[in-house]
Amino acid sequence: MKALITGASSGIGRDMARVLAAMDIDLILVARRGDRLRELKRELAVSVDIVILDVSVKENCLALYQRFRNDSVDILINNAGFGDFGEFTQTDLDKELNMISTNIHAVHILSKLFLRDFVKKDRGYILNVASSAAFLPGPLMATYYATKAYVERLTLAMHKELQKRNSHASVSVLCPGPVQTEFDRVANVRFMMKGKTSMDVASYAIRGMFKGKAVMIPGILMKGSYLLCKCLPLSVQMEASYHIQHQKNR
Repeated sequence: MKALITGASSGIGRDMARVLAAMDIDLILVARRGDRLRELKRELAVSVDIVILDVSVKENCLALYQRFRNDSVDILINNAGFGDFGEFTQTDLDKELNMISTNIHAVHILSKLFLRDFVKKDRGYILNVASSAAFLPGPLMATYYATKAYVERLTLAMHKELQKRNSHASVSVLCPGPVQTEFDRVANVRFMMKGKTSMDVASYAIRGMFKGKAVMIPGILMKGSYLLCKCLPLSVQMEASYHIQHQKNR
């Protein structure tokens, strides 16, 4: 088998590469930081192709697919993404547009192109990395929360369509809470609770992907929070979300 992972230079993406390599699955690792990818390649005992690429650019995503469409890719993991903190009127527009391109456009393009092939072959896995942010409105991180809601809803829709056509291709979405990665530094936030390790989340996600799970929420606490959110009025959700985000910037 062979897996293509975006955002593979650090965090969850890097550890997913380690988990898959331990399963003797060859890898295509995509990220902007070539030094990190080369370091990871030296560590792994499988065949690894390195692609230094910015998936926020539409043409790059199309070129990535064209390059590997005939390369027997069995697994696509859309992991690249980032966030930002601040009031919507104060955050940087260019950074937000880049976030939308990375968190939404790249996921949409690569999922559509590779899933068409997986459906034809009647096999293959797509794992889209969203966040527990997908379940709530996100005051003070409005754009990030909105992008992850898009990823979660898009993935669930694809999952149901595949079920209805009895396809053996599978699409899953990972929705973790805080994870010990570089995310908080890039987003300019500090999490109130200690996050899970990226290796724990990566291992959990790969297991769930191969089981064909639709949604994966690591940890009992986050699963409980998800169920609680479904029971709360929207006004309460927004107030709670604002309070949580406000605490992150203290």
